[in-house]
Amino acid sequence: MPKKLKAALALAAAVAMTAVPARAEPLAKDVFGSFRASNGGPAQAIGGYSRGCAAGNVQLPESGPTWQAMRLSRNRNWGQPQLVDFLVGLSQVATQVGWQGLYIGDMSQPLGGPMVTGHASHQIGLDADIWMLPPSSLRLSPAQRESISSQSVVRGGVAPSGLWSAAHHQIIRAAASDPRVARIFVDPVAKVMMCKAERGNRGYLRKIRPIDGHDFHFHVRLSCQAGSPGCEDQAPPPAGDGCEEAAQWIRNRIDPPPAGPSDPNYRHPRSYGLSEMPRACQALVGR
Repeated sequence: MPKKLKAALALAAAVAMTAVPARAEPLAKDVFGSFRASNGGPAQAIGGYSRGCAAGNVQLPESGPTWQAMRLSRNRNWGQPQLVDFLVGLSQVATQVGWQGLYIGDMSQPLGGPMVTGHASHQIGLDADIWMLPPSSLRLSPAQRESISSQSVVRGGVAPSGLWSAAHHQIIRAAASDPRVARIFVDPVAKVMMCKAERGNRGYLRKIRPIDGHDFHFHVRLSCQAGSPGCEDQAPPPAGDGCEEAAQWIRNRIDPPPAGPSDPNYRHPRSYGLSEMPRACQALVGR
């Protein structure tokens, strides 16, 4: 074959290959968000809270004697069995401080993993959001659960609203006192109120971590449990009750310090390709 013809054919082949785009890798959020039910296998939390998945998740019933799952259209009322057991138990505690029970927000997806919208975490079936709104009814219809809103317990970012109550303190204290709980994320104003009001054992306060965006709900995170060797716990919270740290958050809202450098390597978990997930998670979804 003449050299010129051979070169021309090679060039044509290269052009043809570039003309057909390579098939894009699926995003993990789209794959995991497509499942409507759990795999039903043994319970396993796999990977980390913000890069992982969950086998054997079970569904928190939509309604119970002391709870209702909210925003049912999201199909996020799934979690590891110990999370469901924890939430049912905490909802019973709520009845002891004057509430009818609890409104439960997002937990996890049937197989965990990144979500199409919202959270960076909630991926391994060990996280749950609990509304700050005391239930007015535990007979809400699915439509009502889509339209009702929770309530903020913070005013202006620096003080409690009139909706913060001793009952909130007691419920969050009960949650943090459970040995299965690793952390509770809540607005720093709520934590400061708890720090000021606590007159007994303050050890549980260490688990309560200040964070923005948690004035309408508090976020409970359980530790990795026995039977999940692939689960990755966070490092323990810093020593001490953390009350001064929460107070500093509020001072920083009033007088913001200079912005620090952003992490150039940070990516939201919604951007992860499926191949970036733990191998056990890829196997779980059959990819």
